[in-house]
Amino acid sequence: MSQGVEKTTRERLVEIFLRNPGVEFTLRDLLSMLSLGERDVERLLSDINHAAKTIRRATRNSAHLAMRPPMCRSCGYVFKDLETARIPSKCPKCKSERIAPPAFVLVRRD
Repeated sequence: MSQGVEKTTRERLVEIFLRNPGVEFTLRDLLSMLSLGERDVERLLSDINHAAKTIRRATRNSAHLAMRPPMCRSCGYVFKDLETARIPSKCPKCKSERIAPPAFVLVRRD
């Protein structure tokens, strides 16, 4: 018997977002759903950036992946000018390293 080809992490990410429009996923949620460890956060962020492009192309710009930006847990500073998904190492305002990671949601255009 032939085995089905297992999907890549990026393919599984795209599938998760397309099946759950409007649902916000934290990095912790996605790590759990994809059976990845905490050490895989950087790779997951890279995969999310690529999945966002795939989603935009696959839906012919009728949907896009939106990011709730990282936020400093100490002073409330929001890292709103990020072009790609990442977790900053420290806050430029108060220098705290207590940074809440970004969250992601698929938004459909009407």
